[in-house]
Amino acid sequence: MNKAVTWKIKLSILAGGLLSFIGILIETSLNVTFPTLMSEFHVNLATIQWVTTGYLLLVTIVMSTTSYLVKRFDAQKLFLVAVTLCLLGTLVCALATNFELLMLGRLLEALATGISTPTLFHLISSQIPSSKLGVYTGFATMVTSFAPALGPTYGGIINNYTSWRLIFWLMVPIIIAVMILGSCTIKLAAQHNNSRFDWWGLLVLSTMMLTLVSSIDQAGHYGFVSVPFAVGILVTICLLVLFVYHLRHGQRMLLNFNILRQPAVSLRAVNFFILQFINIAVSFVIPILSEQTLQTNSMTAGLILLPGSILGAVVAPFAGNLYDRHGAFLPLMISNLSICLGALALMLLTPYLTTSLIMFFYCFLRGGFNFGYGNTMSDATKLVDDEQKPDVNSLFNTLQQYAGSLGTGIMSAVIAALQLSQPHTPSFLAQTARQGSQIDFGILLVGALVALATTLCVQRLTQQFHNKDI
Repeated sequence: MNKAVTWKIKLSILAGGLLSFIGILIETSLNVTFPTLMSEFHVNLATIQWVTTGYLLLVTIVMSTTSYLVKRFDAQKLFLVAVTLCLLGTLVCALATNFELLMLGRLLEALATGISTPTLFHLISSQIPSSKLGVYTGFATMVTSFAPALGPTYGGIINNYTSWRLIFWLMVPIIIAVMILGSCTIKLAAQHNNSRFDWWGLLVLSTMMLTLVSSIDQAGHYGFVSVPFAVGILVTICLLVLFVYHLRHGQRMLLNFNILRQPAVSLRAVNFFILQFINIAVSFVIPILSEQTLQTNSMTAGLILLPGSILGAVVAPFAGNLYDRHGAFLPLMISNLSICLGALALMLLTPYLTTSLIMFFYCFLRGGFNFGYGNTMSDATKLVDDEQKPDVNSLFNTLQQYAGSLGTGIMSAVIAALQLSQPHTPSFLAQTARQGSQIDFGILLVGALVALATTLCVQRLTQQFHNKDI
């Protein structure tokens, strides 16, 4: 595919990227406002974290349908639905007077992000020549990466000096501008696939995902050695068996899991999942550690993440160009080794961390994430046929959002479980936040090592394939 990339195509990609940007910006902005929201709505950490976890979970469920949606509906229609839901959800959040209304608004925004992010990558994979795929995927990653770069700082400053509601009000005119831009530039037609939708698969998959996240939430309320947590895990396993049975015997398929039969694609999927798990998890843990243990305000907690997030956003196009020139192995090795170093340093030095040290080590995590994030999906896309590219897009985006939901849920559950035993005095909260964060960093290190192993395995598979050809 050697067609030129017109300005209209570039602007359509920008519109899709900005809509995803807004969803991620608000998500990461709220992480630093959790103490304020807990106080205003009279809820604990295990409850308020659903503002993020519930959002990411619904995004995951919606993304699981987008392989069907992008084939069935024109991209412009999907975009207009997404941007309308985003505007409505943002207004509900801005006007929320209780936790339930705030949650409703976040769920509407989740529907928007669940549609807009896969649509963005669909616009890229369907309109960009393969020779430039890495650069444009890197650009899309950079656009969405500026959201977590700016989110904690944006939310922290607003929450510190005014009201958290302004986080939402300031987004309203931007959403309207993005709506106009996308309406004028997005023209990609659908394949108009008339296959029937897999409602049964959606029901089972959604229930399984919700049960697992809810089980982890129960661990935050009652501990990891508790009946509610054990029952939830058992039900999740049963639902997983049911879903696998449906995949093997069902006539329709919600997500095309057949692409995972290729070992290289499945390993890239594992790497992609872990990258997003670490990315969202660490952006949740660091503000909690900063505010509860180091006693910083929400603005400082947000600023700690800013240098690393900006670094990650800046390196994304460079990483994409490196991929286009040298293939996946080099940028993914840089990615996974950098994350391993950052997670190891944070785990070993948790008792001695200062804001400066956290800022420095987070640069390794964030830079590593952006070196691997876009390139992992780009490489998986190149490993399948053209008609399967939307399936890769939908499956990988579903995995990354669920990874974020699990990341937030597990990180918060570890800290919340440690805080069950005694009254919540400031010194006790500080101590348990530090202990829980150290455990969380250890979990991230294990994930980073697994991701590194997947990169080495794919390289070995590639070498074996070339040796057979020779």
